[in-house]
Amino acid sequence: MYIVGYFLMAIANVLNVVLWLYMWIIIARAVLSWVSPDPYNPIVRFINNVTEPVLYRIRSKVPLSFGGIDFSPIFVILIIYFLQSFVVKSLLRFSHSLM
Repeated sequence: MYIVGYFLMAIANVLNVVLWLYMWIIIARAVLSWVSPDPYNPIVRFINNVTEPVLYRIRSKVPLSFGGIDFSPIFVILIIYFLQSFVVKSLLRFSHSLM
């Protein structure tokens, strides 16, 4: 049974790192929106391609734009914090109980 515990611990750790990286990509997207980046830059295109599907879904479900300011990145960051606090920690606690 300890193998399942180690497997769940590995999944929780990988999920935590992926969520952490995605949060920083969202922050980079917000910072890029303040300036006028070159839309043909590969880094800018990567950041837009990775974040736009999630931000578009949030914008279509919840209108979070007031006075021309888009608050959907803040909403996504709050969702990421929730997932890190609830899902990742629950997986870690469950994996520790199996060992």
